[in-house]
Parts: sequence; structure tokens; C-alpha cells
Amino acid sequence: MDEAIPDKNYFRIGEVSKILQVEPYVVRYWESEFKTVKPVRTGADQRLYRRKDLEELLTIRTLLYEEGFTIAGARKRLREMKRETDGEAQRDCRDLLLKIRKELLDLKDFIR
Repeated sequence: MDEAIPDKNYFRIGEVSKILQVEPYVVRYWESEFKTVKPVRTGADQRLYRRKDLEELLTIRTLLYEEGFTIAGARKRLREMKRETDGEAQRDCRDLLLKIRKELLDLKDFIR
């Protein structure tokens, strides 16, 4: 994805639609179809999208427009991508914990 996301925390729907190059109603539709996109609402009931929402929307746009997925197919692919990412994170944590354990055992042996 070659879209540059401005360095800020919150984006209004107009900004999001310009970055995604889609109309605001498309962003609102995707928000209703993909529950992982949850903008914050202001007191005036305006949507404020966080950076992670915008990144998710960029992924959704890529799946739908560039890779040709249907809405249901994109939902399924997003779940698969999350599982893959979660699995990698768990492996990384496990590897780190094993390394720490080994270093602690080495330190224990050194102290004796």
C-alpha cells in the first residue's frame, strides 16, 4: 500500500475517504460490514477514526478493490490474517521466554 497516512492520531471521515480514495458513504458501509473498524464518536456524533481503523480500512480496500474479494471473502481473509499475526506473536513470545529462561539458568549456574 503506497498511501501515506498523516502522522496524527484521529481522522475525520472526509480525511479517511480521501486517503482511501472512496466516497464517505463507502467508508460508513465498510464500518457496518467489518466490526473491527470502530470509530470514536464525538459529542456532536462525528466519527473519528484512529490510525488502526485507517490501517484496517486500507487493508479492506486492498482486499476488495485490488484482490477482488467479496465482502464475505474479505471478512474471512481478515480473520485468517489476524490468526496468522497472533500465531507469529505467540511464537515470538515463546522464543523470547525460552531465551530469558536460558539466560537466567546460566546466571544461576554462574552465581554458584
